[in-house]
Amino acid sequence: MATKAQRVPGGVVHKLPRDLRQALIGNEVAMDAWKDITPLARNEFICWVEDAKKPETRERRIRRTQEELEDGMRRPCCWPGCSHRERNGK
Repeated sequence: MATKAQRVPGGVVHKLPRDLRQALIGNEVAMDAWKDITPLARNEFICWVEDAKKPETRERRIRRTQEELEDGMRRPCCWPGCSHRERNGK
């Protein structure tokens, strides 16, 4: 029997990458926090993950995203912010 795909909201500029989506689905606490933050905040985490140059950096950022969400953080620590969106919030 096929299971219905779990809906995971993305950001405002960036689409949610598959690897980050899977990590969130596998972590109930992080997923609940992810659903509770704003689309702009989700966008910051997505951009931070997508900005990694090396696969190992990307993996570490995905792991840290889960940890930071578990700790109640609403934005990635030490990230200057997504440079791909306009500063008016769009």
